[in-house]
Amino acid sequence: MKNAKYYLEKAQKEKFGIGQFNFSDFSQLRGIINKCAELKSPVILGTSEGESKFVGLQEAVAIRDVLRKKTGLPIFLNLDHGKSLEYLKQAIDAGYDMVHFDGSKLPLEENIKITKEVVKYAKRHGVTVEGEVGRIGTDSSKLYTEKFEIKEEDLTKPEDAKRFLKETKADLLAVSIGNFHGIEISGIDPNLRLEVLRAIKDEVGNALFVLHGGSGTPSDDIKEAIQLGVVKININTELRLAFSGNVRRALNNHVEEIVPYKYLTDAIYSVEKLVGLKIDIFGSANKA
Repeated sequence: MKNAKYYLEKAQKEKFGIGQFNFSDFSQLRGIINKCAELKSPVILGTSEGESKFVGLQEAVAIRDVLRKKTGLPIFLNLDHGKSLEYLKQAIDAGYDMVHFDGSKLPLEENIKITKEVVKYAKRHGVTVEGEVGRIGTDSSKLYTEKFEIKEEDLTKPEDAKRFLKETKADLLAVSIGNFHGIEISGIDPNLRLEVLRAIKDEVGNALFVLHGGSGTPSDDIKEAIQLGVVKININTELRLAFSGNVRRALNNHVEEIVPYKYLTDAIYSVEKLVGLKIDIFGSANKA
């Protein structure tokens, strides 16, 4: 099977996006993979540090291997928002295909320094590296009852992006262009700052960009971002909401049911439905 970098470059060339869908439960994972297999879409499975510690690094790799063999799909596993070189090394050693070092809260010099170390270690193992410049709002997935305010100083500066990629040789760059983790309670977040993405692209050229906080982002904005070089779109909050909402409803409707697979069926289907909608927006169907 071709590696993750191959498919990300294919996405750039053919102007589609690959969804990174995060999971912390096998039922969520079944919903993701069922729909990707049906639509023949490549997929990146994401686990944050917290999610990976809950699932287990080696366990996540083993599950990926089983699903690859069963489906024949290009399925890749990414350590999302890794905060330390030590933990990223553990993920690489366990067999992750990709790692994301989130040094966005560090001074640029320190971010570059650690990312270079991550790249050096990852390349020895054939692992793809994602770096991040600019601060993507919030630290966790949640619903916001009030309009989320994007700070101008948190947006990715084109000159910083250029320096970062030149010095680190990271494969992908996560950018801050008005995106944020979580979702506004309306279900639709403010528009992306696509003019910022255009300025970054003009400065760095043919780079591979990542859009974090894809949940709730207007579909037209995502499609335009893909045309400007975004090849990976991260979805987590919407999956959590769909899954947990259906579990709550199932338990409320079947208060005496104690067999998990009977009340998880609708939750799995809700994940399948959402993933199908995202694949349609990203244009990744039949790209496996």
